[in-house]
Amino acid sequence: MTKTGRGRGRPRKNPERLAAWTPPEGWGRLVVWMSPEERKALKRFALEADVTVADLVRSLASGLHHEVITADELLSQVRKGAVVVEKIPTIFERGEGFKVMDRPRADCDWVFKDEGVATEKLDGTNIRVTVRSGEVVRVEKRRNPSKVQKKKGIVDGWYVDADEYASSDRWILDAVTGTDTGLWPDGEHPCEALGPRIQGNPLDLESHICVPFNMEVPDFGAVPRSYDSLRETLSALESRYAPGHLAEGIVFHHPDGRRAKIKRKDFPPLA
Repeated sequence: MTKTGRGRGRPRKNPERLAAWTPPEGWGRLVVWMSPEERKALKRFALEADVTVADLVRSLASGLHHEVITADELLSQVRKGAVVVEKIPTIFERGEGFKVMDRPRADCDWVFKDEGVATEKLDGTNIRVTVRSGEVVRVEKRRNPSKVQKKKGIVDGWYVDADEYASSDRWILDAVTGTDTGLWPDGEHPCEALGPRIQGNPLDLESHICVPFNMEVPDFGAVPRSYDSLRETLSALESRYAPGHLAEGIVFHHPDGRRAKIKRKDFPPLA
């Protein structure tokens, strides 16, 4: 006889009794809406961990209750997903040859209203360093989407763990080792790894080091914000981090967390 439809699966120990679970007194039910991709990722993680999705959510709540994780650590994950991994927009639209035109991007209008702080854009490798009690406990590097992934609509990068045995990660790990993190607060710090073997070393540094964006990136103070004035300024703007060398560009930081950038090489050459 041929079976039709879905099989019964594993039989119950007591077929006469329906499977049921009664929550303890005082427990409440949590309902949350999520995208199909988020739901799939959560279910995949639960499957790999051999637990239910409900157990994952309850473990998070239990961790907060018993102070295994702090509210600040949890919120840093939310902010990290919204800000750190997000691609920073260039303040002007691009035209021929991928060079910028005198046409401000609508989502960067705040820059041209003289809002936000202008900081130096350092030319190195983007990494993220996790610190606990002054000690580095994790180093991650940024991974950008491949051409195939970009065709699928994946435009923002993400972080993956650096491998201490991989030759490709040698110099960013050397930069972390060469940086004094003893006074860094606990948390995850997005940084730029710089030095002799990273990105051609445009600042001509003698050793590898990483600079945390949230603590040490130099402030340029007041800078002009029109197309022509920025083009001229960046053609000769000296690095505050390594005087005597040209700065790669400027990153504008708005108080609400938005960022925008402009690099010297974004402009067509001056006549």
